[in-house]
Amino acid sequence: MTTVGLIGLGAMGSGMAASLRRAGHSVQVFDVRREVAEAFTNAGGTAHESLASLGAACDVIVSVVVNAAQTEAVLFGDGTTPGNMTGCAASMKPGSVFVMCSTVDPNWSVALEARLEAMGLRYVDAPISGGAAKAASGQMTMMTAGKPEAYAVAEPFLNAMAAKVYKLGDSAGAGSKVKIINQLLAGVHIAAAAEAMALGLREGVDAEALYEVITNSAGNSWMFENRMAHVLAADYTPLSAVDIFVKDLGIVLDVARASKFPLPLSSTAHQMFMQASTAGFAKEDDSAVIKIFPGIELPKRKSA
Repeated sequence: MTTVGLIGLGAMGSGMAASLRRAGHSVQVFDVRREVAEAFTNAGGTAHESLASLGAACDVIVSVVVNAAQTEAVLFGDGTTPGNMTGCAASMKPGSVFVMCSTVDPNWSVALEARLEAMGLRYVDAPISGGAAKAASGQMTMMTAGKPEAYAVAEPFLNAMAAKVYKLGDSAGAGSKVKIINQLLAGVHIAAAAEAMALGLREGVDAEALYEVITNSAGNSWMFENRMAHVLAADYTPLSAVDIFVKDLGIVLDVARASKFPLPLSSTAHQMFMQASTAGFAKEDDSAVIKIFPGIELPKRKSA
């Protein structure tokens, strides 16, 4: 049997691991928060104390960490994090597959594929979208690219984690390109939704009524409907934090800058998230970008 491991039991990773387990796989996990990894295994599976141990035990490893730097660390080690001294790449068996689910620069993903191939390892460039709820229900989207031999091993696990697995190319990079375009739209839509709600509040429109009308009108977007619900509830618990879009829109702009392609809306949205981050809202839900607008009274949390 092919053995699967998952690194990173955050909002997305924990749901993905649960989907794998629900599909009948014995899931082996690693998280720097040892108590989180052990809690997941209470219902079955194995928690590893080190990445090297996980790498040796698994034929497919799914990485669900924040960015390229953390991906480098889980693969090759950073020498600073306990349990992460060597990373998992050195102990992975030849022919094993590393599935990378972070939002990264596509050029970095291309280079990573080459590095892993030089070690006898296979790679799937597989960024994800859909949020924590869809990850938990196995209904998220994966934007993937990789060689056929990598898919041959990893595909059953991809299908267990996602309702839609798009195959976008036979080498790394295409998945990450599509993901950053998705993030361009997501970031701009959140920023626009916040701006619209802020204007409504400034003009004295009832926030609940505005939300009801917009979500049933042509101006609605998935991000308005989802994120402005957080604003109405005054709940800025970070399902996706402000700093995620500081990072992701930064990647979008870096890629476009390299080819001298103008992105005026992305640039403005990035500045809005930067302003929210430096104002102290970096770790709050990305809907907290609405807090940058002056002279508005935001909804308050309703008492129980």
